[in-house]
Amino acid sequence: MTQYDYIGMFLEEADEHLQAMNAKLLQLEQDPFDKDAIAEIFRSAHTLKGMSATMGFNAMAELTHSLENLLDAMRDGNIEAGAGEIDLLFDAVEYLEASVSHVRNTGGELEEANGLRDTFAQLLGQERTTANEVAASLDTDTHAIMDQAVQDGVPVQVIHVEIDDNAALKGVRAFMVASEAAQFGELIHTEPSREELEEGRFASGFTLTAATTLPDADIKKRLEGISEVKQVTVTPYKPEKKADKAKPQTAKAASEKGAGAKGEQAQQKTIRVNVEKLDSLMYLFEELVVEKGRLELVANSLQTDELTNVFEKVSRITSHLQEVMLSVRLMPLEPVFSRFPRMVRKVSKEIGKQIRFVIEGETTELDRAIIDEIGDPLLHLLRNSIDHGIEEPAVRQKSGKDPEGLIVLRAFYSGSHVVIEIEDDGAGIKQEKVLKKAIENELITAAEAEKMASDEINQLLFAPGFSTANEVTDLSGRGVGLDVVKSTFSALGGEIAVSSKEGEGTRFSISLPLTVSIIDAMMVELGSDIYAFPIANIAETAYVQKSELKQADGQSLFEWRGQLVPLVSLNEQFGLPEKEDEQELAVLLLYRNQTLMAVKVDRFIGKQEVVLKPLGSLLKGTKGISGGTILGDGTIALIVDIALFFNN
Repeated sequence: MTQYDYIGMFLEEADEHLQAMNAKLLQLEQDPFDKDAIAEIFRSAHTLKGMSATMGFNAMAELTHSLENLLDAMRDGNIEAGAGEIDLLFDAVEYLEASVSHVRNTGGELEEANGLRDTFAQLLGQERTTANEVAASLDTDTHAIMDQAVQDGVPVQVIHVEIDDNAALKGVRAFMVASEAAQFGELIHTEPSREELEEGRFASGFTLTAATTLPDADIKKRLEGISEVKQVTVTPYKPEKKADKAKPQTAKAASEKGAGAKGEQAQQKTIRVNVEKLDSLMYLFEELVVEKGRLELVANSLQTDELTNVFEKVSRITSHLQEVMLSVRLMPLEPVFSRFPRMVRKVSKEIGKQIRFVIEGETTELDRAIIDEIGDPLLHLLRNSIDHGIEEPAVRQKSGKDPEGLIVLRAFYSGSHVVIEIEDDGAGIKQEKVLKKAIENELITAAEAEKMASDEINQLLFAPGFSTANEVTDLSGRGVGLDVVKSTFSALGGEIAVSSKEGEGTRFSISLPLTVSIIDAMMVELGSDIYAFPIANIAETAYVQKSELKQADGQSLFEWRGQLVPLVSLNEQFGLPEKEDEQELAVLLLYRNQTLMAVKVDRFIGKQEVVLKPLGSLLKGTKGISGGTILGDGTIALIVDIALFFNN
């Protein structure tokens, strides 16, 4: 096997470490003296360096080495984590992310980031490897050996060796260096491992830790005498002071230690599973749900106690299995949300705005299939808030606001849905400007504009190609706007609403189902066909007398719990014949965004658990239909998209 057989594992772990580095860099920016954050970034960078070198991605390995040096200097207090240093660290992480993405797409890394490495070198004055840096990666046993050697009077030296960039056989040179070091002392540790050194799986440099009485100058002379060894740096190892370890543990420290131990135990109980295996498992479960529906039909048809008991037991097991399957597919929103803080930071600096970005509810979980799709729409909404929402600092001060704007990204559960909100305290939506632009684009007439309510005006933002930007920038004004965002969420079975108050801010609310694969549906009959309505959008079912209907502007209405509700016919919407002489109407009361709508059907069949199947390419985009499902007897029922009624 070659190292490329491990490319999937490399990409997965690299993403995790880069995500951790991003989060800790944002934390470090808020508190430049946070040593724990520096240590966490250092550990991630160190691990990423070793992984990159092992895979042969030398440019990434070299850059993370430079990144380590700067972090080490910060940790030792030699360099402060100022704005320039933080920006440089962010630039390095951004390059590493781009390079990892390039590996994912092409199999190879980006070209060397010489400009970044030069900036690191200028900031540090020189490239160096410290004993502390090496010690951070060593296990307890190795530390004990090093400490014991020093106690016995034998100095421990950390030796960093740079091999010539044009060396043809790096592994051979590394073997010669390690063998020479073993001649004048005891070789305690190598980074990377001895096997990796001999196979040449490292960037241009590697580190040896040896216990030796040979003076530093003699060590350099002997190792630099080996062909193609460019540079040798020797740093003495100093054991950590143990005074702190002798201090009694506080209750808090003991608690944290206990929590850490529990965390390690919890990690040992988790395994990585290929997503394709989970998808296959979900597909088999979906087939099981279909067969359960078939078993229900047979049980109802034969009416035998034994078969009915079997069906009821299978139904309970299937319901429990569904809960388990859903929990397996659910993922926290944190991986998606963690992408945005750095983007907000970068864009706000570019356009000269001061923005505080707050994330709430990132542990809220959603189906993986939904999480894979929502990243770009949320990014678009956030950029919209930065560009259109938050004002310039001077404008905010003039309005009596804090010059620093606030954008909040939050998620929370609401029944069987997850709600994601993006809220800012900016200028709000200027509805006069929206109406003017809509009339110019011939979306509405001036007469229609005068009659429109506030919520209806806000909905114009989702019209195709609509934009209020006066000029085209990298952020906005290209006419690829909120209509794309809305269509993406609608395709996932979600809804988006906007509320705003001019001068105070705007809030976008997105409601998404927990899962898109299996849903509870109300089955209804329409002529000889069966249709399904998602239960999540049904407020109530009712029977209404035809004589109770009222008419207004050609629209049928009836009174329900003290309010008039519009009534539409599903037959009419789908071009099917109406039942004649029908005096009692079967009606579904649907709700969406706090709005009620009634839909007339021929007959209620009942609630059923169905597997949502996408429409084929020929039917994709059919108005009023979001998908289909296979019933127990093999017939196909279409799932109604309730947006059909509310959009009209």
